[in-house]
Amino acid sequence: MATPSGAVLLAAPPTLHRLGLAVTLRETWPDLALSTIPDPDQLSAVLQQRRFALVIADGTAPNSKLPAQLMQLRVCYPRQQLLVLSGRRQPTVARQQLAQSGYPLLPRRATPTEVVATVGELLSRAEIPAFSAAQAARRSGPATPLSPRELEVLRLVVDDCCNQEIADRLFVSVRTVESHRRALLQKTGAKTLVGLVVQAMRAGWVNVA
Repeated sequence: MATPSGAVLLAAPPTLHRLGLAVTLRETWPDLALSTIPDPDQLSAVLQQRRFALVIADGTAPNSKLPAQLMQLRVCYPRQQLLVLSGRRQPTVARQQLAQSGYPLLPRRATPTEVVATVGELLSRAEIPAFSAAQAARRSGPATPLSPRELEVLRLVVDDCCNQEIADRLFVSVRTVESHRRALLQKTGAKTLVGLVVQAMRAGWVNVA
């Protein structure tokens, strides 16, 4: 069955890292059709049924057979774009298999900016202009004095995330989150987080599902 244009599959265990990746992708491309599977080893079976504009697969998952299967995936699905997450602590054999696969690699510790740049480039190669990084940056919305990163923090504050949760999702330190929260209060003139949230919702800077 054909997959709608622009669909992305995230094949990774259900960890905070996967959650952070999903948040980053959805915040950057709100219209992105994002699916997830918990086991990268299931990738071949899934691709037998569907195709995606891009698959992001965690090659660092414990006991994963994905690194050894990459060459087979390339032969079976030569047109399928696949971005593989790699890590420094992987066994030497696994790292060699990743490198020899020919698929682009992204360090698991990559920053959100690096993730967006890499994913945006791959999606643009898939000739899906609606998901280019440049167009995502130009998305129109209510005027706001806040930076894109501050808006990310604000949305997570509205979702009732604590500083540590925000730090984990955005791959930053708690101190950086605290700095962003102070900037949010200063820029908006709000005296409390409750006032900040109310102001943000009234202005349309964030939406509550």
